[in-house]
Amino acid sequence: MAEAGLRVCASSDLLERGLGVQWDLRYCGMDERAFALRIDGKAVAYLNRCAHVPTELDWQPNEFLDSDRRYILCAVHGAVYSPHTGACVMGRCGRAGLIPVAVAEVNGELHWYPSSTLQPLPASNGALPHDPRLPPAAGPDSGA
Repeated sequence: MAEAGLRVCASSDLLERGLGVQWDLRYCGMDERAFALRIDGKAVAYLNRCAHVPTELDWQPNEFLDSDRRYILCAVHGAVYSPHTGACVMGRCGRAGLIPVAVAEVNGELHWYPSSTLQPLPASNGALPHDPRLPPAAGPDSGA
């Protein structure tokens, strides 16, 4: 990973098999969301998109894992994915799997690494991810 990574969150924000952390990016020219989880001590990240039909996976904000906290589960289609590899292990996703996002932990922070298909949003400039449970940040035009 020769190119500099973009900050996602503090490493401590990713609890073992806990809630995911999401951020916005561009996938093949379209605005999408990605998410990161901590699985068996390692940070993993994927595009928040079911391989069966492109819909977001989380069934509650940042909840990606099944009730046993073993697999990533698509809330809409029931497709089940390995959190280690993103491979489909059961459901309508067939041989398709989740699209991985390269991440690494550097100096206590999680960073993601753009690729030819995964790029930062033009206006993001590596900004921190937005938590969908919170209202949008006040901007200069918001009257706040």
